[in-house]
Amino acid sequence: MYKYFFKRILDFLAAFCGLIILSPIFIIVCIGLYIANDGKPFFFQARPGKGGKIFKIIKFKTMNDKKDTNGNLLPDADRLTPIGSFVRKTSLDEIPQLINVLKGDMSLIGPRPLLIQYLPLYTATQSRRHEVRPGITGWAQVNGRNAISWEKKFELDVWYVDHISLATDLKVFFTTFKKVFKREGISADGHVTIEPFNGNN
Repeated sequence: MYKYFFKRILDFLAAFCGLIILSPIFIIVCIGLYIANDGKPFFFQARPGKGGKIFKIIKFKTMNDKKDTNGNLLPDADRLTPIGSFVRKTSLDEIPQLINVLKGDMSLIGPRPLLIQYLPLYTATQSRRHEVRPGITGWAQVNGRNAISWEKKFELDVWYVDHISLATDLKVFFTTFKKVFKREGISADGHVTIEPFNGNN
C-alpha cells in the first residue's frame, strides 16, 4: 500500500513544504549562480525515470560553459565555479528537483536518475532500478554515494526496489542529512564528481 499509494502522497506534501521552507535559500543561491554563470542559474538535462520514461531534471548549475580553443567544454574541474563548488558540496544543487517531485517525475527517495546514454549499458538486473520513480536521494547515496563503484551502486539501487517501505525511506531521509553535513562521498577518488559509467566488465 505504501509503495503504490502513500509514497506518492508523502512525496508531494514534503516537496511542497520543502520548497516553501527553503525558498529563501533557493532565491539566494539562484541569484549567486545567475551572476557566476552569465545568467544561467539552472541546469536542465534529459534523464530516464520510472519505466525508462524520459523527463527533464532540474538542478542548480554549478559549472560554467567555458570551452577550449577548439570549442570543446573544459574538464569539469576547470568549469566548477567557487559558488558552484559550495552548492555541490552542501547538496544545495538538488533543491530544484523538488519541482520534479511535485510534477511526479521523481520521488524524494529512490535510485538516482542517471544519464540516458547509460541505458543500453545496463544488465537486465541493473535495469530494474527503473521500476520505481528515481529519487533526489536514495539507498546508494547513503551507502557511499559517488565514492563506491558503479556495480555496487546498482546493486544497492536494486535492493531498494525490492525493499521499499516507509521505514527504509525514513532511514534514507534522515541519514542523508548526516551525510550532507559530514560531506561524505561527494566525489570519487581523482574526480570532481564520479567517473562515467562505461558498462560492466
